[in-house]
Amino acid sequence: QVQLVESGGGLVQAGDSLRLSCAASGRSFSRNTMGWFRQRPGKEREFVAATRWSGSTPSTADSVKGRFTISRDNAKNMLYLQMNSLKPEDTAKYYCVATSRTLILSSVAQLGEYEYWGQGTQVTVSS
Repeated sequence: QVQLVESGGGLVQAGDSLRLSCAASGRSFSRNTMGWFRQRPGKEREFVAATRWSGSTPSTADSVKGRFTISRDNAKNMLYLQMNSLKPEDTAKYYCVATSRTLILSSVAQLGEYEYWGQGTQVTVSS
């Protein structure tokens, strides 16, 4: 049974940093696409970042480009999201996602392409 468990969320001030972690269990995703989505208050879930396979060039949403960095540790079956220069508009519940496939670049931001989802971790950024 595949499980994705996020951690690292919390309450921070604008300009601070946080690192989210996602522990995957049940199978390895080293050759498959993993990523992060978020849901801001009153909004639909939106793409944040993804890696198509271990070592591939990450894809990052324009809204967080230059501030957020996605990375993996295949030995630990972990996915990370380093978030710097946080803004109040980054306040959201962040979800770790994965698929058993290697997505094409144009599909990584599509919510429906991921069959595995974590429960989410809350990030709140105060001004």
